[in-house]
Amino acid sequence: MVPHFPGANPRERGSIKRDDSTGTATTPYPRSRTRPPGRQTVVAACCLVLSLSAGVLAAVPSAPAEAKPPDPAAKKKQLDAQLGQQKADLDDASDQLGKSVAAYNQAETKYQAVQVRYAAAQGQLAAAKAADAVAAGKLAAAEAALRTAVSDVEAGEKLIAEKRAVAGRAVRSAYQQQNSLVGLSIALRGAAPADIATGMQIQRNVFGIQSNAITNLNNAQAELASRRVKVAAAEKASEAARAEAAATVSRVTELTKQVAADKAEAAAVAKVKLVAFKAAEKEKNTELAQYNSLLRERARVEQLLIARAKAEKAAAARRKAAAEKAEREKARKEHRPPRNIPDPGGSGDGRLSYPVSSYITSPYGMRFHPVLHYWKLHDGTDFRAPCGTPVRAAADGVVTDKYYNGGYGNRLFVSHGVIDGRSITTVYNHLSKYKAHVGERVRRGEIIAWSGTTGYSTGCHLHFMVYQDGNVVNPMKWL
Repeated sequence: MVPHFPGANPRERGSIKRDDSTGTATTPYPRSRTRPPGRQTVVAACCLVLSLSAGVLAAVPSAPAEAKPPDPAAKKKQLDAQLGQQKADLDDASDQLGKSVAAYNQAETKYQAVQVRYAAAQGQLAAAKAADAVAAGKLAAAEAALRTAVSDVEAGEKLIAEKRAVAGRAVRSAYQQQNSLVGLSIALRGAAPADIATGMQIQRNVFGIQSNAITNLNNAQAELASRRVKVAAAEKASEAARAEAAATVSRVTELTKQVAADKAEAAAVAKVKLVAFKAAEKEKNTELAQYNSLLRERARVEQLLIARAKAEKAAAARRKAAAEKAEREKARKEHRPPRNIPDPGGSGDGRLSYPVSSYITSPYGMRFHPVLHYWKLHDGTDFRAPCGTPVRAAADGVVTDKYYNGGYGNRLFVSHGVIDGRSITTVYNHLSKYKAHVGERVRRGEIIAWSGTTGYSTGCHLHFMVYQDGNVVNPMKWL
């Protein structure tokens, strides 16, 4: 029996809830935990893959007439596989981390929108204040023009009064005399011809004064009417200027309130964004800590399995040397050539069986973490396995260890000895329940546990790992 090595500290069990080394199914299936709604990052990755794929298709040159046309079904299968791989890569991030990052992105988007609205309101407020200043200037000019027009009307009315007084005196004088010979008597009052001429000139002056007085009165009345028209226009302009000024004042008041509200909202959203940022940073740090914990666990197991592999291979070599020596001795006694002695501990065809009757949802390989932005190794192959699915031994072997780890959950190790010259150990992770116990020899296809979602897991599935000579390798090399 291969010696047992200790598992992770049980006190760490509650500190980690997911396995960052695992992905999620490319094909939807029921899980025990509800996944969050579709993530923007998943949509963006899918769109990117589709656009790249479309570009590849467009860039392919026309095939010769005799060439076999491409298979649309095969191309669709390839694209589906690419999309599934992108989704699996993105789902490596924890649900809570995804929610935190989504909340921060949402707050950031809302903050940017509020900032834009706030800046627009500030610009509108500045324009309204400028319009208010212009309207105030127009109002002042209109009121000044109105005052001038009113003053002109008052002066015109005073002039009219004066002209009326002059014209009235002239009319009264003419009326009192009531004699067409008055002028002649004035002209003939003197006996001398010079006196007569002087009298005629006086008569003309008298009638001229009367005519001028009436003409001036008419002109003054016309000017007064014109000034009154100007007053009416000035009053209308002044009223319009007052309305415009009132409207701009109202607009300035409204925009001032809007700017204050937008500023307050921006401050509130900034506070929410800060909280979301801190939550996302905390989750990112947790994610990083969990991944580092997985690295430490993987390194610890590899060190133990490397030492175990050396011991197993040395023991196998000793058994084979002993068997070969016995065969040579037997062949000498039977006078025949010695037969070939196979490697001990072989598993028939040298292959492993699928641990569950299902399909792969996330393959082994390097992944780019969508949030932490670094490459990491997905150190196993994920199989679709709803919780409670029987998990079977991939080959004959001995159960060497079973324990709980915060990242991998419930783990079970089966050592298969040396297969094709390699020391092989299979590991079954995130189990819900064990069936086999440490030290038990199991057969290929025998139920050893049941699938689950323990540890740092996104949902019910089986994370299957293969250690070759103590180092983790792609399980598909052996399946």
